[in-house]
Amino acid sequence: MWQRSLLRRSFRAAAVATSFAGVGQAWSREVQPVTIPLPPPRPASLSAPAPLPPAASVAAEPPAKSEGSACVRNLTAVAGNQIRAAGPAAKPDSEECRVVDPVVVEALAVRMSSGPGQVRLVPPPTVSCELAQAVSRWLDTSLQPLTRGAFGGELTALRVGGGHECRRRNRQMQGQLSEHATGRALDIFAFEIGNEKLGGKAVSVERPSGLEQTRFLDAVRQSACGAFMTVLGPGSDAAHANHLHVDIQQRRAASSRFCQ
Repeated sequence: MWQRSLLRRSFRAAAVATSFAGVGQAWSREVQPVTIPLPPPRPASLSAPAPLPPAASVAAEPPAKSEGSACVRNLTAVAGNQIRAAGPAAKPDSEECRVVDPVVVEALAVRMSSGPGQVRLVPPPTVSCELAQAVSRWLDTSLQPLTRGAFGGELTALRVGGGHECRRRNRQMQGQLSEHATGRALDIFAFEIGNEKLGGKAVSVERPSGLEQTRFLDAVRQSACGAFMTVLGPGSDAAHANHLHVDIQQRRAASSRFCQ
């Protein structure tokens, strides 16, 4: 009996061994690497394939146009200011005569007793934007009130000259460059009050008519000394006998002024 049981166990063990052997052989067959055949070589009689067309180049976008400096944008944004950026000179000046933010000033906005108004600059000078800002503040806060107090009318125009001009001081052959060389100076020859055709008047810097106009010019010069760094007029030297010169030349101290 026990012999029969032992025989059955032997048969069972042999069957399990055979089963595991079959699984091993199947696994060995499954993991065998598969060899992919390569395509046949290209016949020499066939021509080479055409090259691919070049990639289309993307056109570079043109640079955005400059809207000007903050100074120019601020001035042109004021209603009543007639200012435009100055175009390039036909004959470029030397580097020492370069104007930063050159503008052509036709008129500047001021507050008149009747409301917003303008003061024209005749003829329109080319100056630096920084100087145009200084003139704009001076006209609105000082010169217009002075004119109204002296004559009971409104300042309507400045007769000017000597904006940007590449030259030395007092037109000398040697010496330091004038502030006109960098557009940071303006020469004023006369002040127009009201409309001359309707009874207005022009106050000449060189030849004021009567005490009223003389006192007005004295007050104008004093106010200019607070608005600009340099003020020169009749009595200072022969070169400034017929006009009032104002400029914004930088000095050692911001509070320093040169007024004659």
